[in-house]
Amino acid sequence: MMSKQPQLFIVVVFIGLLLCFPSVGTCKTAPSKTLSPYFFIQSEETGVEQFPLKSTHAEVNINGVIADVVIRQTYSNDGPQPINARYIFPASTRAAVHGMTMTIGENVIKAEIKERKKAQQTFDTAKKQGKSASLLKQQRPNVFSMNVANIMPGDLIAIELHYSELLEPTDSIYEFVYPTVVGPRFSDQPVATAPETDRWIKNPYLKQGVTSPTTFSINVKLAAGMELQEAVCTSHDTDIIYDDKTMARIKLKDTEKQGGNRDFILKYRLAGDKINTGLILQRGQEENFFLMMMQPPARVKPANLPAREYIFVVDISGSMNGFPLNTSKKLLTRLIGGLQAKDRFNVILFAGASKVMAQSSLPATSDNIRQAVQLIEKQRGGGGTRLYSALKKGMDLPMDENISRTILIVTDGYIGAEKQVFRLIQKNLNLTNVFAFGIGSSVNRYLIEGMAKSGQGEPFIVTKPSEADQIARQFQDYVQSPVLTNINIKYDGFDTYDVEPVSIPDLFAQRPVIVFGKWRGALNGGIQVDGISGDGDYTRSFKVADYTPRETGQTLSYLWARKRIGRLSDFNIQKGNSENQAEITSLGLTYNLLTAYTSFVGVHDVVRNPKAKAKNVTQPLPLPKNVSNLAVSGGTCSNTPEPELTVLLVLAVIIIIGMRRYRRS
Repeated sequence: MMSKQPQLFIVVVFIGLLLCFPSVGTCKTAPSKTLSPYFFIQSEETGVEQFPLKSTHAEVNINGVIADVVIRQTYSNDGPQPINARYIFPASTRAAVHGMTMTIGENVIKAEIKERKKAQQTFDTAKKQGKSASLLKQQRPNVFSMNVANIMPGDLIAIELHYSELLEPTDSIYEFVYPTVVGPRFSDQPVATAPETDRWIKNPYLKQGVTSPTTFSINVKLAAGMELQEAVCTSHDTDIIYDDKTMARIKLKDTEKQGGNRDFILKYRLAGDKINTGLILQRGQEENFFLMMMQPPARVKPANLPAREYIFVVDISGSMNGFPLNTSKKLLTRLIGGLQAKDRFNVILFAGASKVMAQSSLPATSDNIRQAVQLIEKQRGGGGTRLYSALKKGMDLPMDENISRTILIVTDGYIGAEKQVFRLIQKNLNLTNVFAFGIGSSVNRYLIEGMAKSGQGEPFIVTKPSEADQIARQFQDYVQSPVLTNINIKYDGFDTYDVEPVSIPDLFAQRPVIVFGKWRGALNGGIQVDGISGDGDYTRSFKVADYTPRETGQTLSYLWARKRIGRLSDFNIQKGNSENQAEITSLGLTYNLLTAYTSFVGVHDVVRNPKAKAKNVTQPLPLPKNVSNLAVSGGTCSNTPEPELTVLLVLAVIIIIGMRRYRRS
């Protein structure tokens, strides 16, 4: 028998190994204690039922500055029993979703917009009755959930969604983005107390490199209304056909059928770098709407720039491991290297915890910049994504009242508590402004755009290292001088009301001034825009009589309502939900729009599953392109031992054999 001392040694070593591999012996699946996403393991028995969504196809028509999009999701049941399917998918933060249909065979069912709870009740009742039904809910302004009940064996069910959005150019570049996948969100909320709107975060994911069987395709028809200088897709391989100088068609190549793991990004310029400028008028039966878009003046750089303080808050969590963090490093090297000698700066690195480079900001000397770059270069990525605590640490750093502070947040945005971050930024708005840099192929644009809007800064998206230098230069141009300040809009003889936005913030980016609103009466008078540019006073005016109203379509009404809903809900944390819920609900019901409080529900009024027994299936999502397995904080539940466990067992055997030899000797 071995002595107690060697036995104790083995126990101590074994415990140490367990601490090295904390995930061993655990099985973090869907029922785990927090809202962490988890890895999906397909079993042979149920594999045919685990991917009911077979394909997603988008038809996009861009006319001038408005994109009209129809998404067709095709669900099927290849298994032997009825199923209820659930699928999480993204959309643009500016999308006004105004229609949904469900097709079963030759039966086309038009979905109705209802108050969220009533829509859920309608869906649940149909589900219990054995009727096929569909329910579309907004979980975030850029995250939706689709539920389809009672998909029978052999069924093929098509869901079509219809939305519109306004394309706002930056630096004369128009960009249409079609998000394809929702990245895994970090959350430490307990499942038991999590609100219904957050429970989507607990979703299964395929491991890195595993291909989803769901196919993706998209066709774009671009009618710019003016001569096109160029059109390019920066995310996917495409065929681009120019029908004439103003029109083009864009289609994915056949090799991109599995391209639903990253945002589809189409960029185009008009000849001469022009921006569509003018008025769009829509006349309706009950209400009339207008949209004004005005090209900004040219940027003028000041001769002397004041000293500024820059605090870089950098995400080094698991989801940033590898490609995203490498992209981030290149961006930060360019940004920090471009500081003026009189500037001050600091760096905060965050994952599950955060650490600051210095207790107070440092002068932007060559030595300090070199140390900062070396610190960032050493990072590898791992752990959770606690952005709030890192940002608060940056806000709480001592500051010089004579130097303006800017915080730059660099992250993929894979967190679930966006509004807590917005609230913190808005509370410190008088002390600092915020620029947000989204890193990756499928970033959380709601968080990136929301942080920038809350902090009166600008959002930037960097999808690959080759874009880092260009984005860094854009940021440096923006902070050197705004394009237009003190913007004021006057309506002379043109009877307008319910104008959005209520006030126009200063323009940092080279993007147009955009205003939505309603009008009544005759088309008289005009609109005048005043402001201050780098060259002094600036004025631009439009005569309403020069523009002919559209007599058909409701696109402007949808876009106006979505703009107002965005002001009330998306990034607004000044009012509680109860104060604006009624107005948002009313807007959704009046204008047939999906909102946080209204949902689309469609019911096929035929009992197709009399026993109403069906298996619930949540469609696994692919990890976004270039995102590693470290992004998923949950685990797997599989009969196959994890590699860590195998290593641990081998080491344990080696130790035991070694101790036996030690005892014999």
